Amino acid sequence: MFFARYVKIYMPQIRKLSVASLIEEGVILVITFAINILFGYWRDATKKFTFEWFLAIHLPIPVVYYLRNFYGVPLTHIPLFVIMYFLGQFFGGRVRRWFELRSSPTKCLVLDIVRLWYRDMESAR
Repeated sequence: MFFARYVKIYMPQIRKLSVASLIEEGVILVITFAINILFGYWRDATKKFTFEWFLAIHLPIPVVYYLRNFYGVPLTHIPLFVIMYFLGQFFGGRVRRWFELRSSPTKCLVLDIVRLWYRDMESAR
């Protein structure tokens, strides 16, 4: 419902954008999602309301802010970035729980992927 209302209100502004700028914005949205998967994975491994948990939630915000300003994304599109932020944090936590079922994960998603990949390579030999 929120998204439908958002599109209805801001549709004239969306139509004024060029295809290239929409592609850039889509890429920035995907980058926002991917960054927040990493930080959501880290957040899920920390104790709630600690300094580390606070960093896992707030460190991606300046990166997304810089990308959004560098490419000149309109302020009216911020709700899309907020949605991608929370989806990335949510899916990062889900990925962490998936890794907990398969191995003993660390707090770093990239390290856990490499460890799982090498473990699978060793078992294939």
